Amino acid sequence: MAQPHKEEWLKIADQFQQSCDFPNCVGAIDGKHIRIKKPIRSGSQYFNYKFFFPFVLFAVCDANYSFRYIDVGSYGSSSDSAVFGHSDFGQMLLNNTLDLPDNTTLPGTTSPAMPFVFVGDEAFALGEHLMRPYSSRGLSIARRVFNHRLTRARRVVECAFGILANKWRFLHTPIHLKLETAISAMKAACVLHNFVRERDGYNFEDPLSHSLDSHLPSVVRGHRQGAAVREHFTAYFMSPHGALPWQLEAI
Repeated sequence: MAQPHKEEWLKIADQFQQSCDFPNCVGAIDGKHIRIKKPIRSGSQYFNYKFFFPFVLFAVCDANYSFRYIDVGSYGSSSDSAVFGHSDFGQMLLNNTLDLPDNTTLPGTTSPAMPFVFVGDEAFALGEHLMRPYSSRGLSIARRVFNHRLTRARRVVECAFGILANKWRFLHTPIHLKLETAISAMKAACVLHNFVRERDGYNFEDPLSHSLDSHLPSVVRGHRQGAAVREHFTAYFMSPHGALPWQLEAI
């Protein structure tokens, strides 16, 4: 999976705008626990909060349900945010070496210039290039709309995990292979998933449009720059240029 360059990031952002109505979005991130048999002499390292033994598949997905980056094999006891922080992708995002496009204005506006962002759930920390939902307590209408719009974009990675598991049925049961072999099989399945997505084409009809599960995120973490970016997106989604006709009914 080659790292996208600026022009390819822009194409990904166009698809997120088209299918999810979230501008300047270049990826959805999440982690999935892959069941395995308990590795020998691993103690509780692979034992997770759901009381089974997995390793973690961390993925960055585009709006076509294709994987743009994967990190496979972290301990099942690790949180998604910890896996992200220790991954090559997390380090590149932190060090600004992902070759993201320059900041640009949102559609229909002349200012301010906004960064390109990835979207994740409440497990991830807020940042300039990483958006997460607001805490669900006492939210204004504008913030509820932002959470809904973000969730529509973020859910493409969950859909990609579902497509992956339904295509490669060995993921429906614990993988009875040596750990190293199981990790290799997982990587192969992700690459084959991308091949099949490209071969079969893409369907941009959004199955998530108006009904999404409510979330109860934890307290927001993140620095001021990320909070300012999120506030600009929130204001834009309530403006004439960024609002959707059905969004108030959906929240």
